[in-house]
Amino acid sequence: MSDKTGIEWTEATWNPVTGCAKVSQGCKHCYAERDWARMQHVPAYAGRKFTDVACHEDRLNIPLRWKKPRLIFVNSMSDLFHESVPNEFIDKVFAVMALAEHHTFQVLTKRPKRMRDYIRCGNGSCIRIGIRHAIEEMGFEDIGAVNKELPNVWLGVSVEDQSTADERIPLLLQTPASVRWISAEPLLGPIDLYPALLPCPNSENSMMDPETGAYECCGKCDYTGVSSDMGIDWVVVGGESGPNARPMHPDWARSLRDQCSAADVPFLFKQWGEWAPRSSCYHTLSDGISFADLDPGATKWPCIRLNENGSDGRMLENEDGGDSAYMQRVGKKLAGRLLEGIEHNGYPEGKVKP
Repeated sequence: MSDKTGIEWTEATWNPVTGCAKVSQGCKHCYAERDWARMQHVPAYAGRKFTDVACHEDRLNIPLRWKKPRLIFVNSMSDLFHESVPNEFIDKVFAVMALAEHHTFQVLTKRPKRMRDYIRCGNGSCIRIGIRHAIEEMGFEDIGAVNKELPNVWLGVSVEDQSTADERIPLLLQTPASVRWISAEPLLGPIDLYPALLPCPNSENSMMDPETGAYECCGKCDYTGVSSDMGIDWVVVGGESGPNARPMHPDWARSLRDQCSAADVPFLFKQWGEWAPRSSCYHTLSDGISFADLDPGATKWPCIRLNENGSDGRMLENEDGGDSAYMQRVGKKLAGRLLEGIEHNGYPEGKVKP
């Protein structure tokens, strides 16, 4: 937890909850679990397994002490909506976010059903009551923030492939939020976001308001009740990092970039991760420096052929050519975050970094 972080799409991390459990393939090489051993010298982590979820009351007021406005990633070492986190503690986290109006909080979960049910409880009345009680219990003055729509809280889901997108995104779209966002990291397969970005998969049957041009769902799909102002506001894409990282096919990232562009949804390309397109290794970076210039042994780094469905092909030795489907392990730093030579730093409209 720090008011500084290397995560490209945020400015600080806040961990009132630590510990988690794996729920899908995107969790396989979890960075939080990987860092757990390194954190054992910290009293809050010492002697605990990663799967031992703990709520930290002493960390709740940290954002209130940060006076400079910033983007804050909530629970980078856990999931706020993990089943082991009591609703009463979630109330306290939301109470702090409501009081710290000068910050923007980015909540990300792989458990969107619980998030939806928590936010929608009693048409939102439960969360407002819960926040108000939490403010009183923590000894803070109710400044009226709980009566607002929490415009400084972004709610998002993490997805890694089409299966997790189909499971989690409809639940996100059913969740009231000022900003709904998707983190497709680690991206492990192609994803079609079209239903969420429109948001109606049966576009030929959807209903358009002739005055505003806005579409509403046709009512015959999984996104029933989702209107055009309740779609996805932001998409973040990234490849996997770490010692056991799996490569990301460039076409998967390009496709999401193009889908966002067509739907006018902000797109942020976070990183390639450990693996970069082989063409970059044998040509040049944007500043005219090749990987071989940076490391004469670059042409001997491991390469792998990755097909569009995500299956790992045979390991390659130094073959000629620069097919972008050939990925080379160069490390996160050298791989960088340029997608076809461009750094994509889109943020929700009017919601840029402070």
